[in-house]
Amino acid sequence: MSASQQQKLSIALGADHGGFALKEALLSHLSGQGYLVKDCGTFSSRPVDYPEFARIVAGKVSAGEVDFGIVVDGAGIGSAMTANKIMGVRAALCYDLSTARNAREHNNANLLTLGAGLTGMALAKQIADIFLTVSCTEERHLRRVKMIDDLDRAADKQLPGKIATQPEKEEDVPPITEDDMTRIAARVRELMTGGALTAGTGASCDSEMVCRCGVHLEKDPVTLRHFMQMGVNRFGYHDGTGGGCVPEDIARCIDHTYLKPTATTDDIIRICKEAREFQFASVCVSPSYVGLAARELEGTTVSVCTVVGFPSGAHAPEIKALEARQAIREGAGEIDMVINIGALKSGDDDLVYRDIRGVSEACSDGSAISKVIIETAYLTDEEKVRACKLAVRARANYVKTSTGFGPHGATVEDVELMSKIVQPVGMGVKAAGGISSYDDARKMIAAGATRLGASAGIRIMNESRSVTISN
Repeated sequence: MSASQQQKLSIALGADHGGFALKEALLSHLSGQGYLVKDCGTFSSRPVDYPEFARIVAGKVSAGEVDFGIVVDGAGIGSAMTANKIMGVRAALCYDLSTARNAREHNNANLLTLGAGLTGMALAKQIADIFLTVSCTEERHLRRVKMIDDLDRAADKQLPGKIATQPEKEEDVPPITEDDMTRIAARVRELMTGGALTAGTGASCDSEMVCRCGVHLEKDPVTLRHFMQMGVNRFGYHDGTGGGCVPEDIARCIDHTYLKPTATTDDIIRICKEAREFQFASVCVSPSYVGLAARELEGTTVSVCTVVGFPSGAHAPEIKALEARQAIREGAGEIDMVINIGALKSGDDDLVYRDIRGVSEACSDGSAISKVIIETAYLTDEEKVRACKLAVRARANYVKTSTGFGPHGATVEDVELMSKIVQPVGMGVKAAGGISSYDDARKMIAAGATRLGASAGIRIMNESRSVTISN
C-alpha cells in the first residue's frame, strides 16, 4: 500500500477501560502515520461496558463511515463477539502478526480487536500495522468472504440506534460508603424476603448477627440462603466488638500457604490434604503448582490461591495481567499480586493503578478474587494509605500486608490502618507474614483482618481448639 493510499484510510478506534491506555498509544501511533483516526472512546480508565464501544466502532464500519475499526478490551474476545453482531462487520481477534496477516489475507476482516491484558503496546502497534496494510486479493478467499456476507444478509441484522453517552470521569464518582452498604443490604433483604433488615455498625451487633463489611443480618438460614443464591459464598461471624472476637470458623479465614522456593510436589499434595481436613479458605502456592493444587482440591470448598509479580512486584503490568489470566485458566480462584513498590515510592500512582487494575480485571473476567500486596515493611504510613486507595480505585477485593519475603510481616498497626481505608467500601484485609500462633491470629482479626496468610495454619487450628470462647 502506497503512502498516499495509507493517508486516505480512516479508522474508528474504541476501547473499554481495560484497553484505554493501549487505545491512547494506538491513537498516537496511527495518527502519526497519516491515518484519519476517529476516537470513539472511552476517554478515561473509569469502568465501562465494552459492548457499547465495540458497537459504536462496528456501526461506523458497517455504515461505511470508516474503512476499518479497531477495538481494545481486556482480552479482545467480547469486543469481537459484539462487533460481529453488526451487519457487514468481519471482526477478528488478533494476538500476533500471523493472525493479523491471516485475518486480512484470508478473511478480509475489516475490524481488529485486541486484548490489552494479553498484548503489549509494541506488539499491538505491529499487529495494527499489518492489519491495515495487508489486502485480501486471492479469488478463493474473496469467494469465501462473500459466503460470510451472504449469511449476514440472510439474518437481516439491524444496526442498533442507541449511542453510548460519555461516562463520567472516575474522580467524579464517589466511593461506596458504609451507609450505602447498609441501605443496599436493607433493600436486598426487603426484596428477597419481604422483611426488614436489622442493620448497623460493628459496635452495636451481638453474637447472633452475621457481619459483613459493617452490614449485619440475622443469623437466619433463609436469609443466608438467598444471599448464597446471589453468589455470596462466605459469611464471617463475630460478636460485634470490632473484630475482637475470633470466629469459631477461623479456618475459613486462613490461606494455608507454602511459597518456599524449595517446595516439592509432595509438599503441595500434603498442604492440599491438610486444607481439605481443616477446611481452610484456600491453599496459596507458587504459579507452577496451581494445576496440581486444583486437581488435588477438586470437589472441595477450598480455593486455590497463587501469587503474581512475586515477590518484588517490579514486573511490567502487562506481564502481571497475563500471569494472572494464565493462573486462572489453570484453576486459581484467588490471585495475590504484588504492587510495583518502587513506582509507588517514586510517586507514579498512575503506573501503580494500571498495575493493579490489569490484575483485578483479569480476576473479574475469570470470576477470581484479587488481593493486592502492598508490602507495608517498605512503606511509610502515607504510602500505605495511597496504596490502599489505589487498590480501592482499581476495584480489587482485598489489600494484603506482606509477601513474607520482606523485612517483616504483618503488624497490628498496619492492619488497623489498612482496614480504616478499605473496610467502608467493602474490601477485605489480608494479614500475612509472621503469623505463627493462635494469639497472632487473634490480634490480627481484632485489628480488622478478614483473611490470614499463614504457613502455620495447622498450629493455629490446634491452639484455637484449646481455647474456650464465650460471649
